[in-house]
Amino acid sequence: MSAEKNITFVQDMYAAFARGDIAYVLARIPDDCAEFGVIAAGPSAVPWHLESRGKAVAPEIEDPLALLDKVAASPQAAPAAAADFSVGPQYDTTHVYVPAADFDRFVASFTATFGGTTSRQGVFQVTPTPSQTMSQLVLTPAGTISVFGFKTPIPYPFGAERTGYLVTDIDAAVAAARKAGAVRMVETFPDPIGRDVVVQWAGGVNMQLYWHTTKPNYAPLATVPENRVYLTADAADAFVAQWTKFAHGRIVSDERAAPGTEIGRPDTTIRRVRIDSGYGKLVLLVSDGALPWPYGRDMTGYQVSDLDATLARATAAGATVVSGPYDAGDRRAAIVQFPGGYIAEIHAAAGR
Repeated sequence: MSAEKNITFVQDMYAAFARGDIAYVLARIPDDCAEFGVIAAGPSAVPWHLESRGKAVAPEIEDPLALLDKVAASPQAAPAAAADFSVGPQYDTTHVYVPAADFDRFVASFTATFGGTTSRQGVFQVTPTPSQTMSQLVLTPAGTISVFGFKTPIPYPFGAERTGYLVTDIDAAVAAARKAGAVRMVETFPDPIGRDVVVQWAGGVNMQLYWHTTKPNYAPLATVPENRVYLTADAADAFVAQWTKFAHGRIVSDERAAPGTEIGRPDTTIRRVRIDSGYGKLVLLVSDGALPWPYGRDMTGYQVSDLDATLARATAAGATVVSGPYDAGDRRAAIVQFPGGYIAEIHAAAGR
């Protein structure tokens, strides 16, 4: 038999097996056939590697579905689970950039609104190129923020990253992010207490991944804030696929007709996707991109038990309510601007 006929014969046999036509397969095996099947020796052998004599085929070949079940249950066939590099939402910090002159006023206003404690303030170089910034960590029961007040011009691409996510292994996390579709805006670099990288996801969503030389220890949050992402339909599905793959995210809800009040447009509806992961909560708001101010400028949404009381504390501490309160489906919400310009959404469950 020529090589071409051999190839055709094998292709026909595979096609017959795929359609379950075992009679066709058996009819083409001579009674005196010395061997039939696929043979693999050693520990790499897997269940669909069959070895038989003549028409005395292995029982599995007479039942393709049973064979496929055996394949699916095989440890060799199961792909290794991708690693999850998240540590916990209390270690995921919103990056807040304010003018140096407003730094202290902002920190005081934010802590008066949400409570909590602060780290010691200092001046550091936190970028891979020369710069100097005031820096302070603010830990509140509603979420953690890293505050930066640069004394020098802010080097690119810093200032556009919305969140810093602590990971267990920076190099492996970066590799996983790139495999999921992220691109590095700046490659991994050292900072005074660890290593960092800035990545970008579909739609231009920038985030920082970071690792500390000494593992931090923060108290669990009372409520987990949400990373608020605004995109058009052009990038929404790609972003969801990338983020859920990297973060091991679970889509909690995907509402195709959520109220437009969530973007300041009560006359329309939007798509709202909520995703939970070890990195915390993320909400994706999908619209045509025509957003009235301040929507789209809010990077984080903070959950509180009493919205009115929280807004009263915020305004008393120098913040301004720039939108709301308004009803947004299962919650009441408002958007607040703090001294220094930081804009945040604050919400409570409907009826609170």
